[in-house]
Amino acid sequence: MEQWDLYDKDRIKAGIVITRGDSFPNDLYRTVVHIALINSEDRMLIQQRQKDKHGWPDLWDISVGGHVISGETSSQGAQRELYEELGIDMDFSSLRPSLTVNFNSGFDDIYIIRKDIELSDIRLQKEEMQSVKWAELDEILSMIDSGRFIPYHKSLIRLIFDMKDHAGAHSITKN
Repeated sequence: MEQWDLYDKDRIKAGIVITRGDSFPNDLYRTVVHIALINSEDRMLIQQRQKDKHGWPDLWDISVGGHVISGETSSQGAQRELYEELGIDMDFSSLRPSLTVNFNSGFDDIYIIRKDIELSDIRLQKEEMQSVKWAELDEILSMIDSGRFIPYHKSLIRLIFDMKDHAGAHSITKN
């Protein structure tokens, strides 16, 4: 069974570990990682979740997503999830999330990675996903509108594309 460390609002470990499916105390949170792979053609690798997957079955999603398990850091969880779901081995030891979005029961750490990958080189984790493809921003936004993509805020998807070439809250301009 998958176990998760819980954190307080300041992201300090609370010293409590829970098992997936257990309820957890109010004011404690878990960490989830997402990886948005964007290629040199400015397309994001998206995955279609399995039809029997709990939570958003059969819908399309960002490249990779999953829980950080007990004992892992966010970057270790991201590295593991990328390998488990797509068979891509990449070193995350020097990476930080590009952005973090709070949700009711946790922290969504989003890593934005520029990488060209051949679809034929991907090894799908069949329990998790049924397909992957490269998609442009407008296609993803259209899929959200049609109900075929997890209903992320469209502004978040735009932000991921906007941040693909640099980190931080400011665009890079010269004065």
